[in-house]
Amino acid sequence: MPLATIEEAIEEIRRGRMVILMDDKDRENEGDLCMAAEKVTPQAINFMAKYGRGLICLSLTEERVKQLGLAMMVSENTSPFGTAFTVSVDAAKGISTGISAADRAKTILDAIADAAKPQDLATPGHVFPLRARKGGVLVRAGQTEGSVDLARLAGLKPAGVICEIMKDDGTMARQPDLMRFARKHKLKVVTVADLIQYRLNYDSLVCRAASAPLPTRAGGDFLAIVYNTHVDQSEHLALVKGDISAKEETLVRVHTKYVPGDVFGFELLNTGAVIQRSLEIIGREGKGVILYLQPEHRGLKPSLETYPALDGRQHKEANPSFVYRADFKEYGIGAQILRDLGVRKMRLLTNNKKHLVGLRGYGLEVTSLVPIPRDQTGADGAKLKKDSAKTA
Repeated sequence: MPLATIEEAIEEIRRGRMVILMDDKDRENEGDLCMAAEKVTPQAINFMAKYGRGLICLSLTEERVKQLGLAMMVSENTSPFGTAFTVSVDAAKGISTGISAADRAKTILDAIADAAKPQDLATPGHVFPLRARKGGVLVRAGQTEGSVDLARLAGLKPAGVICEIMKDDGTMARQPDLMRFARKHKLKVVTVADLIQYRLNYDSLVCRAASAPLPTRAGGDFLAIVYNTHVDQSEHLALVKGDISAKEETLVRVHTKYVPGDVFGFELLNTGAVIQRSLEIIGREGKGVILYLQPEHRGLKPSLETYPALDGRQHKEANPSFVYRADFKEYGIGAQILRDLGVRKMRLLTNNKKHLVGLRGYGLEVTSLVPIPRDQTGADGAKLKKDSAKTA
């Protein structure tokens, strides 16, 4: 059974039907039943519960979450994929216990009503809202954003209902299982990667804002390019050395801003030494890119709160999730910057095998991982500690 086109999926969503939205094999390698929230019915919820068997979730835009006054489920999200759950909800009126298919369908419809307000919902409940990132799959390559994008592209309210598909034995359905499921229930199957590619043909979320030569002590001369995005006020920096060609492999380092380590040589996570070592490696290579991402929501306050003065405690007692979860699955902005620079095939400078996944939709390929040597001294004289390199 071949995959459907995104145009076919959009038409199915417009008609109120479900599709299966499948993510990357390097990520969760799972498929979700997906439909537009405004088309939901008790029968649809019952189908998801009976045949999908996963958690039934409501994907909402950031604006809708704010309109409903929904708090996030946790203050610090340590989920490997950054799934942004809010508190669970029920409709405040017109339901019984909240768990029936009819009750959950009403809760969803109440939550997406044009004039919906916080008083229309009760918490906790039996529907699990998810906050999609602004910019959709071009920012975060997940089913949460994918379901919102498909509904929006179908001309409907930007909200989706999704449910993971499990097999009869309770294990997760993978691609061969999902194809059999689709044939049995006459559903179209599309991938997040194809949705990303579809949107890339029409939308661009990054633009060059400034550029200037940047001589460095560690790696010689680079061209520094500042990028702005259309989804927030963040700025990102690309350091480019040599001529980048789509036909050739390019050495790439993707680094997320972390001021204590990048600037001040924080003992337990000396990320500045990692940057210096990356500059040296690319300098010797004569060609490459260092992408320095500065997410808008990562200011100084959360950096310091995540790594307080540890009074001699071991590094393992600290919480590195804030620093190097690195918003990947949220790397869509970085992927678009690399595309703009002409990168297509990457040799990725990292010691973390799970640093980047799901790149096919962005037209990027990681051909190999290049380790950053440990126990080396960077050009700034800082020792590159083993723990720092391990999370790089």
